[in-house]
Amino acid sequence: MKIQANTIRPGNVLEHQGKQWAVTKIQLIQPGKGNAFIAVEMRDVETGTKTNERWRTADSVEKLDVRQIDCTYLFKDDAGFHFMDKETFDQFNLPEDAVGEKGAFLQDGMDVTVDTIEGKPVSVNLPQTVVLEVVEADAVVKGQTQSSSYKPGILENGLKVMIPPFIEAGTRIVVNTEDTSYVERYKG
Repeated sequence: MKIQANTIRPGNVLEHQGKQWAVTKIQLIQPGKGNAFIAVEMRDVETGTKTNERWRTADSVEKLDVRQIDCTYLFKDDAGFHFMDKETFDQFNLPEDAVGEKGAFLQDGMDVTVDTIEGKPVSVNLPQTVVLEVVEADAVVKGQTQSSSYKPGILENGLKVMIPPFIEAGTRIVVNTEDTSYVERYKG
């Protein structure tokens, strides 16, 4: 199915130059002069080779039909990330480069969807948000206004996130998995 380049999202699988590519990252670039374009980081589904491609936002690309299966994340080892199909209870793994940066958000027992092409798993889709604990947070600087300033914090999975000044180490927060941004303090 043909789609416009500006609708490409991470997790999509594209047909390009006779190969199947799983999109891992996108960036919309709007130069000061000229038309906007989209820079796409992709991984070859067969070989795992990564490449970068640029398209104008009006260009069309071939998006492959992908079947999504509901899975449970089990664990990670040297072979990659292991999942179990909730319907058939079959277990399979995805290599680390297929999961990419999303791997930092995976938690044991997490419900995810895995995209498959012709029965072969190619990428994983996480929930929109996850709850993580802040393990390290900078001290509040006196004089900062609470509404406009954020400070760096480190989450239990090692990722850095900008958090409001009132969040301290030990606080559990909701984090957006798309852009690793703070959403709110966890109220659970």
